[in-house]
Amino acid sequence: MDLIGLAVLFLILAVVAYVLGARGIAGMSMQVAKWLVIIFIILAIVTFFL
Repeated sequence: MDLIGLAVLFLILAVVAYVLGARGIAGMSMQVAKWLVIIFIILAIVTFFL
């Protein structure tokens, strides 16, 4: 899977965990998704300029 696919997967996991009441897992999944998106954007910008 690519980075954006993993970020979407963790985002879906976070939403499902939040609905089921697992707030800790939801928060952790949102953090992972956020960092994967940030890494994806940085790599996309670096690739665009190289």
